[in-house]
Amino acid sequence: METEINIVTIKVLDRIKEAGRLQNTLSEFSSIINTRFGYHELNDMKCSRTGLIILELKGPDDNAHSLIKKLQDIGGILVKTMTFKN
Repeated sequence: METEINIVTIKVLDRIKEAGRLQNTLSEFSSIINTRFGYHELNDMKCSRTGLIILELKGPDDNAHSLIKKLQDIGGILVKTMTFKN
């Protein structure tokens, strides 16, 4: 049986403006998020307004496509995907 591993990367251009809607979307699809890794630049002087989130998705591809579509509808973020087939 062929399975797919879907990786979604999200670049948040303005964390202050987009964090709420993005977090709500990720919470809505939490059942298909196997791994979530996120970070932003932080130093003694400031906390960056941009950030990067990497998701590993599990479950039916239809659910993954629904999440990706909903993410693409959010302004202020860039979404890229990778699919690995076993």
